[in-house]
Amino acid sequence: MLTLINTNRMLPLIGPVGLDYVAGSAGQAGIDVEVLDLALAQDPAEALKKYFSTQQPQLIGLSFRNVDDCFWPNADWFVPGLKDTIDSIRTLSSAPIVIGGVGFSVFPGQIVEYTGADFGIHGDGETAIISLIRQLQGAKNFKEVPGLLWRKNGRIISNPPNWPDHISLTTARDFIDNPSYFEQGGQCGVETKRGCDRKCIYCADPLAKGTKLRLRSPSEVVDEIQVLLSQGIDVLHFCDSELNVPRSHCYAICEEINRRSLGSRIRWYAYMLPVPFDEDLAKNMAEAGCAGIDFTGDSACSSMLKTYRQQHGKQHIADVVRLCRQNRITVMIDLLLGGPGETPQTVAETIDFMKKINPDCAGAALGIRIYPGTAMGEIAARDLKQGRNFNIRRKYTGPIDFFKPTFYISSALGEQPAKLVRDLIGDDRRFFAPADEIDSEALGDSVPSSYNYNENLPLVRAIREGARGAYWDILGKIR
Repeated sequence: MLTLINTNRMLPLIGPVGLDYVAGSAGQAGIDVEVLDLALAQDPAEALKKYFSTQQPQLIGLSFRNVDDCFWPNADWFVPGLKDTIDSIRTLSSAPIVIGGVGFSVFPGQIVEYTGADFGIHGDGETAIISLIRQLQGAKNFKEVPGLLWRKNGRIISNPPNWPDHISLTTARDFIDNPSYFEQGGQCGVETKRGCDRKCIYCADPLAKGTKLRLRSPSEVVDEIQVLLSQGIDVLHFCDSELNVPRSHCYAICEEINRRSLGSRIRWYAYMLPVPFDEDLAKNMAEAGCAGIDFTGDSACSSMLKTYRQQHGKQHIADVVRLCRQNRITVMIDLLLGGPGETPQTVAETIDFMKKINPDCAGAALGIRIYPGTAMGEIAARDLKQGRNFNIRRKYTGPIDFFKPTFYISSALGEQPAKLVRDLIGDDRRFFAPADEIDSEALGDSVPSSYNYNENLPLVRAIREGARGAYWDILGKIR
């Protein structure tokens, strides 16, 4: 009755966690569900033909995780590939097609329009997919389906996004081949919450997941961890944008892991903010098996942190590095260089400070992906309206279109901003340095200076040879 298809084929392979949750929810509702995983297929086109030669579902759901790789200068756009997949399915099945996933929920209307899909689900898919099937079976009153995008009289109608206050997900994790993803991707993901109540100028998470924090119970999260452990998966990544927001929830999950004596049996990684983070939390996380944390640093310059609307200062970044060292947690600081007001002086201040505080890795990402609906989108749109497009970087031609990968890099950094950053970094191997547009085409199979995970061949090779963990940690070690 329901066929769910994973369309994400980025390498290294990343398990479609959301698809697993949606399939489990539909199965629990008594719906006959099958998953067709194109990421694990040797020949996706042939896999589609073979599947639909024998199966005729009532509804086909496509999971769309990433609109693009969100990384300058690669700027690899995945929406055309999604359209190609839908066009192929149209020749094999007459069933209606619905798209969902985090990537879809950032540009829901535009993706439905571009791909020609029948439906889309903006926000959580677990209850919405069940409601959609019931309406297809009955009155077809699509306005009752939460988060649904649907067509009426040639127009796309958008129901309010589906961000239910209560979130409880299946813990079975048995609709996707998690062991294969662990072998080929080096880790498996778990969600502990959805939504983000912060107001960083660049982030699309509130667009896709809502602006209210929606927490899963710690016992449910750890039940899921135990299920994955029973499948032979002992290296995990928490998929939350920031695990320590709120601190109490992060702490409670660690306590539950420790209560079940699982900390010595698993290794896990997370994204976190420098605030809130303290000695007690770091100790509790280390005991619970935390192996590494990627902190959102953005900058060590107070003016840039204010621009990005961050609540931490440079001393907070230094403190988290110290606390991680004390608790034997590998630490990465993610920087975001080139935003509004960035100058050679502010970049130098940030790079020099990173060298001083000595994290295991520092990601010197250059360029901000511009998303409509964010403050960064408003800033860029205002600049364009005033005829100021000198901060815009893109690889496509024609009119500037934020639906396609479009980036902001402060023009004050000059004609060669990546070279400026690399010169400031020097030969310091703790940094993942940015590549120039020309360099990115020539990197190929070399030792990675970039930490763009999309088609990162050295990373794929390391995982194939047995490396496990967060990708930044693996890349840092093989450097």
